[in-house]
Amino acid sequence: MLSRRGLLATAALWPLPAILPARAASDTIKLGVLPFGTASWEAAVIKARKLDEANGFTLELVKLAGNDAARIAFQGNRLDTIVGDLIWAARLRSEGRNVKFLPYSTTEGAVMVPADSPIKGLKDLSGKRLGVAGGALDKSWVLLKAQGRETGDIDLEHNAQLAFGAPPLLAQKLETGELDAALLYWQYCARLEAKGFKRLISADDVMRAFGAKGAVSLIGYLFEGETVDQRPEAVKGFARASRTAKDILANEPEAWSIVRPLMAAEDDATFEVLKRDFLAGVPRRSVDAERADGEQIFSTLVRTGGEQLVGTGKTLPPNLYLDATGKG
Repeated sequence: MLSRRGLLATAALWPLPAILPARAASDTIKLGVLPFGTASWEAAVIKARKLDEANGFTLELVKLAGNDAARIAFQGNRLDTIVGDLIWAARLRSEGRNVKFLPYSTTEGAVMVPADSPIKGLKDLSGKRLGVAGGALDKSWVLLKAQGRETGDIDLEHNAQLAFGAPPLLAQKLETGELDAALLYWQYCARLEAKGFKRLISADDVMRAFGAKGAVSLIGYLFEGETVDQRPEAVKGFARASRTAKDILANEPEAWSIVRPLMAAEDDATFEVLKRDFLAGVPRRSVDAERADGEQIFSTLVRTGGEQLVGTGKTLPPNLYLDATGKG
């Protein structure tokens, strides 16, 4: 089952100063956002509360159709930052791009099953119809397969009936009984939980099984190193504004009125689970702790996913993480 972490504590991943006095926002940070992506939630708070102006930059949102479009736009230098995953950031660095990773969220997906499902553990997926979002090289799928093999419970590739597909389609098929279980992204897990479905095993559970000491931020804001070097104050301001927006959402319930129109939450139950899981995923640990666990997970993916997943790198590249001051 998904571990229940409390809502945002006062402890932060990095010690960030309070909002700075408003000053001229002379630099623009272009952030790529996806339909219903949570980066747009945080960005809405930043704009509504003028956190960008208070921190010396102007936030410009660029709406994108999906992850592929976001990656293309970022690599084509049409954006300053997107939310992307740690593994892709590491792969870009191993290919020669000086990408920096600012942890954004520890919330990950899970294997979902109906409330009355007889499936109680990984081994019970033998012979069952299992949907997998994100494709055969999705990091959560690679880790889940590895856990099944290394615990001796099950070889999911050969013993389960697999169906790869888009998350909304797989969630629908799970609801209609066409699937017995589905590995889905966290937002879809939250929506299903609000309808009575339950988590069989979460990505967080799997990462801890492979040695992670805490909740790992596999998702972060990506910046080009050149942006960090040439526009350090804007990047630092963005980091402060991001953190402040999370603090506001954690401590001011009324601030969710800014976000709710973006959440596609059709009822209060769905809204509350999405809100809970978003806040539970706010990073709280130091960069050193993040990197130590990131190394552990990366080494597992190197061993189980190989070059096709992680590229040629065998360890996380040095200076991959970006701290809140904008330094590597």
